[in-house]
Amino acid sequence: MENKKTCLYDKHVALGALISPFGGFDMPIQYTNIIDEHQAVRQHCGVFDVSHMGEVLVSGKDAERYVNHVFTNDVRNIPNGKILYGMMCYEDGGVVDDLLVYKMADDKFFLVINAANIDKDWAWIQQQSKGFDITLDHQSDQYGELAIQGPDAEQVMEQVLGVPCKELVFYTFKTIDDIIVSRTGYTGEDGFEIYAAPNAIRTYWDQLMAANIKPCGLGCRDTLRFEVGLPLYGDELSESITPIMAGLGIFVKLDKEEFIGKDALARQKAEGAPKKLVGIELHDKAIPRHGYAVIKDGNIIGEVTTGYHSISTDKSVCMALIDSAYAALDTDVEIQIRKKTFPGTVCKKRFYDKHYKR
Repeated sequence: MENKKTCLYDKHVALGALISPFGGFDMPIQYTNIIDEHQAVRQHCGVFDVSHMGEVLVSGKDAERYVNHVFTNDVRNIPNGKILYGMMCYEDGGVVDDLLVYKMADDKFFLVINAANIDKDWAWIQQQSKGFDITLDHQSDQYGELAIQGPDAEQVMEQVLGVPCKELVFYTFKTIDDIIVSRTGYTGEDGFEIYAAPNAIRTYWDQLMAANIKPCGLGCRDTLRFEVGLPLYGDELSESITPIMAGLGIFVKLDKEEFIGKDALARQKAEGAPKKLVGIELHDKAIPRHGYAVIKDGNIIGEVTTGYHSISTDKSVCMALIDSAYAALDTDVEIQIRKKTFPGTVCKKRFYDKHYKR
């Protein structure tokens, strides 16, 4: 089956971007090189086409109750304009997907889901809706999305795009006519998202290119999110990696009356997860990659979920899912890289400090 294309695909090709399949879409991986694009976001501003993300609108009398039923976080009593991060889980605590929930009104919630999971998520969301007085609207084809990220993002939004946004604080949004503007980011830097009709997204992109804002591909999006310990579904979260294993228990509200997966996650939190997601810093320049074995005393104790030579810190680091018995900070481990093992030390998953506007 042919991959989908975002509304900006032709513009990426015209810029000479390296295009590769991701989540069922042909997406730009890089335009110049990952290091330049990564540093642009860390130091100034870059723009990403994230129009491959999925959007679902939940509305109706039972919208709040339904969202709380399928979502690990708690949307009760939050104000309109607030965004929450959390997971949809199976009964056994495994993760269907991680997502953002935008509260538009007491009876209206906007769910932003991962591109690779759109079909699976939509089927799950529909399947769980029985008995709730709600309307589900799959709006993924109605929106394109840009992510404007970096310390200069607010200035670029206001002065280049003419989009007022400085009053937004972290994890809030507003609507301007048919446009949704939010301040979340997936890079560890200040940043904004614009959800709009495809033609409007194309116009915004052209304005940003005319102002010499750096276009950035998914390659540096991964290096940026990784450095600040943010998870990627399929690597740090999955059907077999629960939010508790991933260290994301803060987004699992066990004081809610019920949600799918609550009993399993409560049990895992009380008893302790068998595996835990940790950071590991290698002692030399060898680069750990996804799937490489983590070893202790000659035994395999887990595997790397994401690894890079960190651009911002100049260190070889990774996140890894390992047996909880070895997850204490400063534990010495080894990583199997091809036919050799390289020593490393368990450390915090956040390798670089975040710079959000609170």
